[in-house]
Amino acid sequence: MSASFTLRPYGPEDEDAAIDLWHRTWQLAYPSIDFAQRVEGWRARWRNDLVPIARIVVAEQDGAMTGFVTIDSSGYLDQLVVAPEAWGSDLGNLLIAQAKIMSPSGITLLVNTDNTRAIRFYERSGFVHTHDDVNPVSGRKVYGMAWKP
Repeated sequence: MSASFTLRPYGPEDEDAAIDLWHRTWQLAYPSIDFAQRVEGWRARWRNDLVPIARIVVAEQDGAMTGFVTIDSSGYLDQLVVAPEAWGSDLGNLLIAQAKIMSPSGITLLVNTDNTRAIRFYERSGFVHTHDDVNPVSGRKVYGMAWKP
């Protein structure tokens, strides 16, 4: 199924689609949280904290954004987002493989401890648990994870 996805570099014209996809995925993953009130904060974080320092690759299928991955020069993967309609496809594997190409010396990330779907995905992708932490923005418990070649 990965052949039906196209990867390309992020461009400024992708901002609205990326923010919408980010919102839709998190809302489905955490339905008890009202993420609509966070969209403008996410947009500011996207513009000010991620786009200036991260390399971003987006995935498309039939002309629509279906995912993206952000990784900075230190190898920190801040976001890997897969559209809910692509969950269960090979898109996550395709994006994590791209992240490994972009940061061949290793990748670190934080994942919410209650996001078991993501934790299992990262473990299957060769990541190991490195430490327990707390997200400074949300206050949620997170696991530090790392992949080394």
